[in-house]
Amino acid sequence: MALEGIVKHLTTSKESDPVETKPKSKTLINRKKLHAMIPLAERTIYNMEQRGDFPRRIALTSRNVAWDLAEVEEWIDACKASGPAPRPGIGA
Repeated sequence: MALEGIVKHLTTSKESDPVETKPKSKTLINRKKLHAMIPLAERTIYNMEQRGDFPRRIALTSRNVAWDLAEVEEWIDACKASGPAPRPGIGA
């Protein structure tokens, strides 16, 4: 009897769960599109990735990488929200 109730709960809970949403599709951009959006040198982007200051690249193959468009856009929005960049050589 108890096992019957568990099986019924497991088979119906996913179907009737209003909180569950469909997985979001990811849009990936290649290096060329990234550089069109972010006018920084390849090495600068790489260094920022290593420090955790920029979204990490995703290795698609041994010679092809991409970035998650949503993460890059979030990074751009965060940069905009942080205000103007400090001028070089001006005291902090």
